[in-house]
Amino acid sequence: MKYIDASYIVIFMKKPKRLKPNDKIAIISPSWGGPSIFPHVYKKGLQNIEKYFKLIPIEYPTACMNADKLYQNPKLRAEDINKAFENSEIKAIFISIGGEDSVRILPYLNKEKIINNPKIIMGYSDSSTFLTLINQWGLVTFNGPSIMAGFSQLESLPKEFINHIKTILFTNPMTYNYLPFSQWCEGYLDWAKEDNVGKTNPLKENVDQWHWVQGKGKFKGNLFGGCIEVLEFLKGTLFWPQNSWSNKILFFETSEDVPTISQIGYIIRNYGMQGIFDHISGILFGRARDYSPEKKVELDKMLKRIIAEEFNHPEIPIITNMDFGHTDPQFILPLGIEAEIDCDLKTFKLLESPTTEE
Repeated sequence: MKYIDASYIVIFMKKPKRLKPNDKIAIISPSWGGPSIFPHVYKKGLQNIEKYFKLIPIEYPTACMNADKLYQNPKLRAEDINKAFENSEIKAIFISIGGEDSVRILPYLNKEKIINNPKIIMGYSDSSTFLTLINQWGLVTFNGPSIMAGFSQLESLPKEFINHIKTILFTNPMTYNYLPFSQWCEGYLDWAKEDNVGKTNPLKENVDQWHWVQGKGKFKGNLFGGCIEVLEFLKGTLFWPQNSWSNKILFFETSEDVPTISQIGYIIRNYGMQGIFDHISGILFGRARDYSPEKKVELDKMLKRIIAEEFNHPEIPIITNMDFGHTDPQFILPLGIEAEIDCDLKTFKLLESPTTEE
C-alpha cells in the first residue's frame, strides 16, 4: 500500500467546469453502503436530481453495493473515484451518503488522474477525508448535500435551497453572498418506513441566525474544513495538512453523534497547540445538530475562551450557527475558494467563482 504525502503547499487551485443541464454525474458510495439498506431514500434523491437539475445520474459499482461488501473493500471505493475523474463523459461526482471510514480509501486515490481531470466532487460529513485531501492536491472541492441526505428531502425544504444549488454549481457566479435560509430542520423521519421518503423533521423558522462571536473588520481567506470529528481521523497521518494553514478560513460542522461541548473544546485546543490559529483568517461553525439554544451559547463561550484567551487570538473572526453541516438545508462551501468575512456589516461571501465557464 503506497501512501501519498499531502503536506505541501498548493498555490494555484484548479477549478472544475460548471454544470449544465443533461450533464452526466457519477454517483458513488465511498463511505457507508446506505443505498443498499434504504434504496427508497436513495432513489428519491436520484429522482430529484433529474427532476430539478436535469442531470443524468450514472451509478458506479459502489453506489448500491451491499454495505458489508463495501466496508470490506476500501480499494473498490477509491477506484470508483479514480475512474469517475478519468471518464471525460462524467462532469461531476456526487456522494450517496456519509459514514465513518472513508479515511481507509485515501491511500488508493490516484492523484494524477484526479488532478489532471478537474470536475466537481461534492459531499459532506465523512466525505471530509477525501475532499480535504483532493483540495490539498490543488483542486477545488465542494462541501455540500449528498444524495440521501439533502437531495432526497429537496421537496420538503425551503425553495431557496434549490436556487442556492443552481447558483453555486451551474451559474459560475463571480461573487456570492451567503444569506441564512428562511427555515431549517434537523434530522429526518424514520428511513425504515417507505412512507417517510423525502420527509424531514418539522421545519423551524430561522429566528436564531448566525452568531457573531468575535472579530472586527474584514478578513479574507481560502475556505477549508469539514466535519470536525471526521477531520480528527486525519491527524497524525500523511493526509493531515502540515504547512498549508496560512490565510485559511476554517469551517467546521458537527455530526449527528452530537459531540459534547467539552469534546469540541479538546479538538479546538489541539488546533491551537499546532499553532494553526497563528495563521488562519477566520473560523465558521455550522449549526450544531441537536444542540439546544442554551448549548449553542455555551459553545460560543467555549470557542471564545479557548481561541481568544488561551491562545491570545481575539482578532480571529468566529461565526457560529451557520447554515451548513448536519442540519438542512445546507450551504455548499467550495474548499480552496477565496471568501470574505465582514464583521462590521455581518456578511460572508465568496470573492471568486468556484467553477469555470468551460
